[in-house]
Order: sequence, then structure tokens, then C-alpha cells
Amino acid sequence: MNRFLSSVLAAGMALVMSAGVAAADDQLARIKQDGVMKIAMSGAYPPFNFVNDKNEVVGFDASIGREIARRIGVEGEIVTTAWDGILAGLLARKYDTIVGSMTITPEREKVVDFVGPYYHAGRAVFVAEGSDIQSLADIKGKTVGVTLGETHEKWARTQDGWSVRTYKGLPELLLELQADRVQAIIADNIPVRVAIKENGAKLRQLDTPDIEGGSVAIGIAINKKNPELAAAMQAALDEMMADGTYKKIAMEWVGADIR
Repeated sequence: MNRFLSSVLAAGMALVMSAGVAAADDQLARIKQDGVMKIAMSGAYPPFNFVNDKNEVVGFDASIGREIARRIGVEGEIVTTAWDGILAGLLARKYDTIVGSMTITPEREKVVDFVGPYYHAGRAVFVAEGSDIQSLADIKGKTVGVTLGETHEKWARTQDGWSVRTYKGLPELLLELQADRVQAIIADNIPVRVAIKENGAKLRQLDTPDIEGGSVAIGIAINKKNPELAAAMQAALDEMMADGTYKKIAMEWVGADIR
């Protein structure tokens, strides 16, 4: 999850902190009056948000944002902007919200409020579909594959009895697992799920609810002191999760329910 941890974001946060917290207003009333909710994202983070061959911004984030707007009773207008300045743009009222795969962190919560989380991501362990490995304990004495230099490598090397091999990236990890040269791979869960969806890879994710780094909360950012807007967006998100719309969107773009 380089996107969630990048130093670029840290630089962006410093800019935001220097700009200060925006003043409050009744933003929900203004959005309804205008009939449009402006929704920001980078447009460069597939499958969550990206530009397709028709020059349209699509993806999981775009679909979630547009559906929230629709349920509030307005049109969702996607705005693409550079990621390192996206919070500053929200504070400057260039758009109404960010539905752009933003991790909820204490630093960000000082300057914006979050609706959600609307999905979770994090570390996961995958094995071949027919493997007899059912838990982390079953990996003892076996070989695991990780991407060289990722935090997953450091974590894997602390596990008792694991033999760790490093590779350049996910494509190699998938090939090695399918060839049984490694018996498990450690990686960010969503890229692997997308690979399963797009390539039909015969993999299975282990159930590891307490794994370190296994669940990072991703939220929808809005300006502070807008409780009416926060409540309306949260109600729309909750309704989507309850009536099956959220799962349909998640399956279309990610291939799994990632709430």
C-alpha cells in the first residue's frame, strides 16, 4: 500500500496543516441548491479510480462517489487533481469531498472529517486454491514469497520457521506460487484480489483477522464542521451497504467485498 504510506502524502499534509482548517458552512444545503456534488480523486489509481479509453473517470471510488451523490439527490461530478495537493484543494473549497482511497490517519483527522470507512485494505497471506495450508501456523517449515523491500518482507522474516524468498513484484509472486516454488505469498490484499478477478488465478486468502497491518481503514474526506453533510453521506453509504449496491460495485471493480 505504497499509496497509503508515501512520503509525498506527508509533504502534502504539511501544506495542509500550514493552510489551517477551513471555516464551517452549511455545505449540504449549498450542494443541494447547486444540484451537484464535486468529488475529487487522482484519476490514477486503478481499479479504484482511473481514466478509461473513453476518457471517463471510472472505478470503485468513482462509482461509490456518484452513488452517494445520487442518493443525496444531486449529480456527482468527478474532479481529478494531483494527489499531493488533494487535501489542500478540499480546504480551499475547490470540491466538496474526496472519494479517492484515502487512509484515515490521526494527522488527517486534525484538518478534515471522514465519512466511513468505506473499505479496508492491508496485509494478507495467499496460498494455492488446493493447498492444505489453513492458518499461519501451517506455514511453519514452508517457503513464502514476498516483494523485496516491502514491509511484508520484514514481517515475514520475524515469523518462526518460515523460509523467505524475495521477488521483484506481484507478477513474479503469482508465478512462483502457481509453480509451487513457494507455498504462500505475503502481499497487499486488494491487488491480489484484482489479479484473481482479472486473470482467474487459483488462489485462496487465509483467514487472518489479527494479522499485523491487516486492516487499514479508508475514508471519505469532507471539510470539518459540516455535520449535516457528514450525516447525509454516511446514511447514503450505509444504505448502499445494506441493500447490496455496495457489494455489486465492489465485485465489479475489485472482485471482492472490501467493506
